[in-house]
Amino acid sequence: MTISEAIRKGMIELKNSNIESPKLKSRLLMQFILNKTRQYVIVNDKKELNIEEEKKYFNSILKMRQGFPLEHITHQKEFMKLNFFVNENVLIPRQDTEILVEEVITIAKRINAKKILDLCTGSGAIAISLAKYLPASEITAIDISNEALKIAKKNAISNQVENQITFINTDMFTNLASQKFDIIVSNPPYIKRNVIESLDKEVKKEPYIALDGGEDGLDFYKKIVKESYEFLKYRGYLCLEIGFDQKIDVIEIIENEEKFENTYSKKDLYDNDRVIVTQLK
Repeated sequence: MTISEAIRKGMIELKNSNIESPKLKSRLLMQFILNKTRQYVIVNDKKELNIEEEKKYFNSILKMRQGFPLEHITHQKEFMKLNFFVNENVLIPRQDTEILVEEVITIAKRINAKKILDLCTGSGAIAISLAKYLPASEITAIDISNEALKIAKKNAISNQVENQITFINTDMFTNLASQKFDIIVSNPPYIKRNVIESLDKEVKKEPYIALDGGEDGLDFYKKIVKESYEFLKYRGYLCLEIGFDQKIDVIEIIENEEKFENTYSKKDLYDNDRVIVTQLK
C-alpha cells in the first residue's frame, strides 16, 4: 500500500467513526509513523509502505477510532510555536489558550511584570510559553498532580526555560507562603460535572481532574477570585481562561468580591468569549 492510499483509507475510517478533522489527523499520523515532514509525505505519496509501517499506522488509526487523541499516540503538541510532550496525565494544550497567553504577554510587557503565577499548570504550556517569550520573567507553576508536574518539568527542559520556572506540587494556593505576583494566570478545569459524559470521546480520554469544574463549572473561579488577591501585588492582574458560555458568571464572581476593577473579556478565533482579565484595586 502506498503512503497516499494508506492516508486515504485512514481518513475514511476516522470519518466513519465520527473523528474530527479526519484528513488532517490521518496525514499527521503518517508523518509521525514515518518520522518525516509534511513535505516528504506529499512528495513521496506514491512510495510503498513496508509491512511494519503499515501495521503501526493502522493500529494507531484503530486506537484513534476508539477515542484515543492523536496527541496521546504521537506524544506531541505544538503550542505558541513551541513543542510540548503530552500524555494521558495532562490536558492537551488548545489553540484557544494561546489567546490567554498572548494577553498575559501584552500585559506583562506593558507593566514590566517579572513575577507570574500559573495555577493548574498541567503540561506547563502556559508557564513555559510565558518564560520563553518573557525572558526576564520568573514563573511559579503549580499543580495538584505530581504526574502532570513531571511532564511540565520535562517540557521546561526541552524548551530550555527550566531555570526560569519554579514548579510546586500543591492544591491551588496552599503551599505558596506569602509570595506576591504581578500577574496570576490560570486555565482551570471548567466543565460542568454532568456535561463531561456527553463530551467528545477524545476529550473524555483526558484527565478527569483537568476537566471537572464542579456542578456549575465554576468551582475553581470562585476559589481563585476569592483567594488570589492575597498573592497579587498592588494593581496586579488576574487572567483567566473561561468556557464559551461562562463570561457573565465569572464576571459576577469577580464583582461580588469587590476587590477588582477594570474587568474585560477577549474572544477566541471562533468569536466566543474565552479570556477574562481583571485588576486588583
